[in-house]
Amino acid sequence: MTDPIAFMGAPGSPYTRKMLAVLRYRQIAYRFMLPNNPALRALPQPKVQLLPTFFLKDENGQLQAVTDSTPLIRRFEKTYEGRSLVPNDPALAFLNEVIEDYADEWLTKAMFHYRWAYQDDIAKASAILPCWRGLSVPDEALARAGSQFSERQIGRLRYVGSNPVTGPLIEASYQRFLIAFEDHLRGFPYLMGHRPGSCDFAVFGQLTQLAEFDPTPVALTLKLAPRVTAWVGMMEDLSGLDPEDSDWTSINPIPETLMAVLREIGQVYPPVMLANAQAVMAGADEVQVEVDGKPWTQQPFPYQAKCLGWLRQSYGELSDQALTQVDAVLADTGLSELFV
Repeated sequence: MTDPIAFMGAPGSPYTRKMLAVLRYRQIAYRFMLPNNPALRALPQPKVQLLPTFFLKDENGQLQAVTDSTPLIRRFEKTYEGRSLVPNDPALAFLNEVIEDYADEWLTKAMFHYRWAYQDDIAKASAILPCWRGLSVPDEALARAGSQFSERQIGRLRYVGSNPVTGPLIEASYQRFLIAFEDHLRGFPYLMGHRPGSCDFAVFGQLTQLAEFDPTPVALTLKLAPRVTAWVGMMEDLSGLDPEDSDWTSINPIPETLMAVLREIGQVYPPVMLANAQAVMAGADEVQVEVDGKPWTQQPFPYQAKCLGWLRQSYGELSDQALTQVDAVLADTGLSELFV
């Protein structure tokens, strides 16, 4: 046994739920704290307040606050043996990384949009989310916290890209993703085959909100994709799963249902990621691009420009053999332009 990893998060955070499920699956001991835990006062603060926040020792043995789920998953891959979330085939591992980034950076647009664009969803989030920072407070204080939180989050929609023009596009993309994922689950229990990859946990994180919390997408998900709804419940704790190397899906040929998921990603993700990166580089005030034949506008998001850079770095590190396999998939899914 090792000392449990300490981290802070909340049930309403898709990235918190992603990392909780990762730690359970990987059988890594952890100590989970809600934001109102008094023990947090003695711990270091992150540069940017994000959920979840992990408290890990650096190379000098000093405790530091660390955020960002994807780099944390890769860090744990190096620290803890067994039950890996990265496929052993380099080409499949790259596709796993692409899907994980899509979930973290695009599917989250649907999560934010549905939560803060519909009145029933706003009302539930405003009432419940502040409770996870402290239940035993006067009703007036809780209502005030809910109002302040909702105003702040609705204001952040400009970074997500959710507005009256783009809202229907986000919803249509989410519905297509659900249909494609539901079809994939008819043949495989996970996106990466018969064992989960990090992309499965990234998708799961967003769906904990879309399929289980926010009223509008919960009803939609159940109607269009009951298997997806059931899958979210099953992903919560996979500590009892015994994965084998042979459980990863094949890259040659790649399942057609996984190709369909990748085609949906290729339909919407590349134009926004590329336009955002260009806007960030140019110091522009607004991202403007056409997505799926419709106008898309949002405030530039520097972090997503970094994400594109990291994907391109991984692409550049592929061997010739893996690159040939990956390029064949990218060309058939509309994802090639990300790496030109």
